[in-house]
Amino acid sequence: MSTPSLELALGYALPRTGLPTRPQFRKWVLAALSGAGRRFDSEVAIQIVDAAEGQAMNLQYRGKDYATNVLSFPADVPEGLPEDFDFPQLGDLVICAPVVAREAAEQGKALNDHYAHLTVHGVLHLLGFDHIEDEEAEEMEALERAILASLDIADPYAGER
Repeated sequence: MSTPSLELALGYALPRTGLPTRPQFRKWVLAALSGAGRRFDSEVAIQIVDAAEGQAMNLQYRGKDYATNVLSFPADVPEGLPEDFDFPQLGDLVICAPVVAREAAEQGKALNDHYAHLTVHGVLHLLGFDHIEDEEAEEMEALERAILASLDIADPYAGER
């Protein structure tokens, strides 16, 4: 079997200085897909935004009037596809650069490590993982830890519990 491909659309709505590069995001998305057992071609779009756009999108889509670190928008899978059909378009991630930078500083994390974590976290949401219920949160966090460890990134949840 050939290695699944990744089609990654990446947009920056602010200057790229100090922000992760396309190869970094690609590496993180592929690690998340692999770690979650995805074995099919995938398409993901990532947009890096400023605080105003992050706040506007969080208000519009979640009803929360503040900028958040990452928003996940799973793709709408067309109706009528066979149950075993693996639709390649996973969806879109919106990452708010100022929030990520502030959180990394507050939490004493390397900026790129925090971007990696939020990218992995967002991709897992696109794949259907969630953390609303405690059991779901534990499963998702364990998977995030394993994926990030494969990238030599420390446990992002260390010290939280």
